[in-house]
Amino acid sequence: MTGLLDRRAVTAELLKDRGDLLVVTGLGSPSYDAMAAGDHDHNYYLWAAMGSAATVGFGLAMSQRSRSVLVLTGDGEMLMGLGALATIGQVLPPNLTFAVLDNGHYGETGMQQSHAGRGLELSRMAAAANFPWAKVVDDMDGVAELRDRIHARAGTSFATVKIDVGEVDRVLPPRDGVYVKNRFRNALGHPTI
Repeated sequence: MTGLLDRRAVTAELLKDRGDLLVVTGLGSPSYDAMAAGDHDHNYYLWAAMGSAATVGFGLAMSQRSRSVLVLTGDGEMLMGLGALATIGQVLPPNLTFAVLDNGHYGETGMQQSHAGRGLELSRMAAAANFPWAKVVDDMDGVAELRDRIHARAGTSFATVKIDVGEVDRVLPPRDGVYVKNRFRNALGHPTI
């Protein structure tokens, strides 16, 4: 799979004019991409939590019903969290959107080909789990449509965004998990512990 879109351009478009959007990033490149688009108190960067972006985003969407929640993750990380799709598909929080940056590889462990790189289409798995809107996005018009769905809270949405395999420089977000958690809680108006 060669991919079509530049991951940084996709992320910048999704986070443009973000308002009070809450973002949960999967470990690795999606976190670097969100940081490259601009660090924000409403970004919850997951470190060493492979497969957890879906469940963290789901819990956040359930507890913050008046805000849009974006789970920005990669195909490898999403493959590790597939079981969460079944639960999310039963509840369908209208404020939850997934943007899975799919380059068909496990970028953090040496660029081995992932199942998505071997033909598994993650958006079809989301559709099978009852997501009412699950699509493949392979152009920037589709990315803009996805951004509009996020802000409109147009229902539980899942997009497999086809990106180029090329690597880009890492822009590391804060790595201190306690700091990230406390900053995020403060931004939501909750006291830190």
